[in-house]
Amino acid sequence: PNHPLLFVDLAGRVVPRGYHLTEIKAANFDTIDCGGQANHWRETILQLWVPKDAERSYMTAAKFLKIFDKVSERVPLDSEAEIRVEYGDDNIFPSTYHVRSVMYARGGTRVQLEPPATTCKARDRRLVSTASNFCCDAATPTCCAS
Repeated sequence: PNHPLLFVDLAGRVVPRGYHLTEIKAANFDTIDCGGQANHWRETILQLWVPKDAERSYMTAAKFLKIFDKVSERVPLDSEAEIRVEYGDDNIFPSTYHVRSVMYARGGTRVQLEPPATTCKARDRRLVSTASNFCCDAATPTCCAS
């Protein structure tokens, strides 16, 4: 808990020392995709910002969790929701990042940020559905009949 909490992108760039957790958002999404299917999901979005007069140290994991817990008393955060991190500066492209992993390494807790990607949900469902209709074995090119 007393170790620094670092947010790192896939290229190894770290959100600079002195960042602030400026906002925690409970986001609800209700969408219709191009296949006409309704989708609903929730996200918890953590917004980070680095002021020009930033402190010279990283926030600790304990301080971060204290802020998170305090906000969760007033904002209904879904414990099952994906947590995303919103950040951008001159070195890290502004975006709302997925959290790829959280691990302790090199004297701190490192949150690995992964940029979002676009996709077509209707196509993805079709690919999954098509793949699940076959029971082919990679070692044996013979497919099962269902």
